[in-house]
Amino acid sequence: MLMDADTTPAALKDTVPGRFWSMLEDGRVRCDLCPRFCVLHEGQRGLCFVRARENDAIVLTTYGRSSGFCIDPIEKKPLNHFLPGTPVLSFGTAGCNLTCKFCQNWDISKSREFDRLTSRAGPQAIAAAARDLDCRSVAFTYNDPIIFHEYAVDVAAACHEQGIRNVAVTSGYMCAEPREEFFRHMDAVNVDLKAFTESFYKKICSGELAPVLETLEYLKHETGVWIEITTLLIPGENDGAAELHELCSWVAEKLGPDVPLHFSAFHPDWKMMDISPTPPQTLSRAREIAQQRGIRHAYTGNVHDCEGGSTYCHQCGNLLIERDWYQLGAWNLDVQGKCASCGTPCAGVFEAAPGDWGAKRQPVSMAAYEAA
Repeated sequence: MLMDADTTPAALKDTVPGRFWSMLEDGRVRCDLCPRFCVLHEGQRGLCFVRARENDAIVLTTYGRSSGFCIDPIEKKPLNHFLPGTPVLSFGTAGCNLTCKFCQNWDISKSREFDRLTSRAGPQAIAAAARDLDCRSVAFTYNDPIIFHEYAVDVAAACHEQGIRNVAVTSGYMCAEPREEFFRHMDAVNVDLKAFTESFYKKICSGELAPVLETLEYLKHETGVWIEITTLLIPGENDGAAELHELCSWVAEKLGPDVPLHFSAFHPDWKMMDISPTPPQTLSRAREIAQQRGIRHAYTGNVHDCEGGSTYCHQCGNLLIERDWYQLGAWNLDVQGKCASCGTPCAGVFEAAPGDWGAKRQPVSMAAYEAA
């Protein structure tokens, strides 16, 4: 699906040259960022809406603009094995390269109105804010950072200069060359593995499963990025036992038993208002299936389940990190990230002690940092 020529006032957008595109023999320009491969005439936009053809090239039209900045607990991304308890400065832009009918951020990801992007901040300003606000990391989230690739990469580089780590929350639906550049700048990622059938991706998301699996294998075997995976379980769509067994078996075999799996609860939203919320027992059953298939750290999400949200030693069963929603409780890892009971290492990126940010959510104004 292509969009007509942009009529957004120039004062409301920031346009920069995009990377990863090709000029076709018929004169159209093809975007090579994601497997959608949108082909554009002059003035048209791709399905993501934020990448467009201008002057015979692809441009990003939302550089430096955001739908808002907020400090979240890192567990909200969700990342349970990456700097637990620490604050992360989170932001997104607008648009998306998938069309998931259940999208819980549809007002951002499907926005066609750039005036929703009310916050302006360049890479140096974001890095400075994260440093001054004692955030250990910056998260590219709310909408998929793949589509604002150039902005995300520049922000990530600025953050690394300040000793701030970078977190991507993404569907992983991207091509090989941009994938390599993007993740070169990331320290942790939560990949949204939406289902384990091509039919679901096609019918519900207008995408494909195979490129997502390729991204996951690339991350595991060719980078040092810490990986966690989230699957939103939708009743009657992707929550069948056979599919969950297949998904968990693939993760254990292709990625290894230490990659955490998060099974989160669906709530009716956007174009799927007629489906009931996911019963808590469905999440518990998925967690049990993951454990049966050898996954050492499987979690339930979007429900109150202390047991399903906590981390346990895969060797002796000792409680390592207690979680009540986003609030940490007992901490039984030693300074080397090993079980305090039996000494078995717990996979992840840990510090000697957990952070104490808790469940707070703090909006951040970037005006002062951008002015500086």
